[in-house]
Amino acid sequence: MSAQSIFDHASLGAIIRFSDGTPRPPERHRRKLQAWERNNNTGRLVKKQAGATVDNTPIPASFTLHVGDFGSKAVVVLRVFRTFSVKSTLDFTVIERPAAGSVLVLDRPGDAGELVHVAEDRQVAEEWLSRHGYPNAVLHEVTADEAADRGEGRAA
Repeated sequence: MSAQSIFDHASLGAIIRFSDGTPRPPERHRRKLQAWERNNNTGRLVKKQAGATVDNTPIPASFTLHVGDFGSKAVVVLRVFRTFSVKSTLDFTVIERPAAGSVLVLDRPGDAGELVHVAEDRQVAEEWLSRHGYPNAVLHEVTADEAADRGEGRAA
């Protein structure tokens, strides 16, 4: 499915696979494999940003995926995000949606909110929030309708 379809239909917290369609190189070709992984990976949908116009320059809508964390001994040193324009030519697939009843923790209210955690339920979300300190955080419980398959590009 297209990047525009992900922006329009995928819900925050969904796991998205993106691909350029090229075959994976063998493990022994480390540089080629690293280059391939830049355009062929998965991530969690954490943010959607509407398009805008700045000084007569249109900026298309975009979405951001959290691709991974790097660190050691449970200390995250670097968080890796990828932002895609709705005009991206990559192929996208929704792999997994947040389960009904799970709670999304957003760092702030409104359309500018970014997903910072997905919890199993409200109690776990509030516990996580008390340890991580987002003063303007918003909790959003995933409904059964949001968790349902809406033809978002699942592989057949």
